[in-house]
This record gives sequence, structure tokens and C-alpha cells, in this order.
Amino acid sequence: MAKVYGQIVVETERCKGCELCVVACPEGTIGMSDVINKKGYKYAMQIYDNCTGCTNCALVCPDAIITVYRKKIK
Repeated sequence: MAKVYGQIVVETERCKGCELCVVACPEGTIGMSDVINKKGYKYAMQIYDNCTGCTNCALVCPDAIITVYRKKIK
């Protein structure tokens, strides 16, 4: 069976730092940056490489700024 790996891309300048994606991630892949964006918020980012591509983060994001990519490895 193929293993699925995921990667997220966050539009950092549009992120408001609500942390809903951090809570929704079952793998603990997402964290908040130490830097702030132009709006003055810490933004979400992928901090570990254990993403499964479940899309929970993208589904709960109120501003729809998270894109999830999946890759199957045989």
C-alpha cells in the first residue's frame, strides 16, 4: 500500500494567527512562527515533516489561506 505524505503552504501575509489549524492537526505538524507578518500576527507554518495530507487545517481555516499537497510514495 502506498504511503501518503503531505505538505502545506500558508499564505503568510494573510494569516491572522488564530491557531485553529494548529489545534485541528492530528499529527502536530503545524506551529506558529516566531516572526510576525505585515499585519502584526504570528503566522501558521509547517514545523515537522510528518504531514499526512488530511486537509483538516485547510478545512478549519476561516480565511482559506492553507493549501495542502499530497504525494503518494510506493
